Amino acid sequence: MFARNSAATYARVGIETNVSSADPHQLILMLFDGALLAVNSAAAAIESKDNPAKIRHISKAVEIITMGLQASLDASGGELTERLHALYDYMGMRLALANAQSNTAPLIEVSGLLRDLREAWAQISDATRAETTAQEA
Repeated sequence: MFARNSAATYARVGIETNVSSADPHQLILMLFDGALLAVNSAAAAIESKDNPAKIRHISKAVEIITMGLQASLDASGGELTERLHALYDYMGMRLALANAQSNTAPLIEVSGLLRDLREAWAQISDATRAETTAQEA
């Protein structure tokens, strides 16, 4: 028990350190990673018929998507912001369906959407860093 608690505490400190030193692009990537982890963990919980874990992981995914990713959208972003807002709403509905029906298909769909968005965001981040490095040189 002590080793498990120690490992969890160590992991939490590592995450908190990463968050405090991350730039805004990295924070969004961390949100995508957390949402993906929660969705994949929910799918595993459904497969193992662990209802409390399923509910916990789906709730965490919804929280990250709505209070993290959706809340961080730039209100002046125009059509892109509107589309992302609608996509995040759709993901929330699919997660609710997965929870209600204990069905992994909506989770697989949401996981794919999150992966695609994460990949696109990572490319933006890489391009921004390359541009900044070129300007500093």
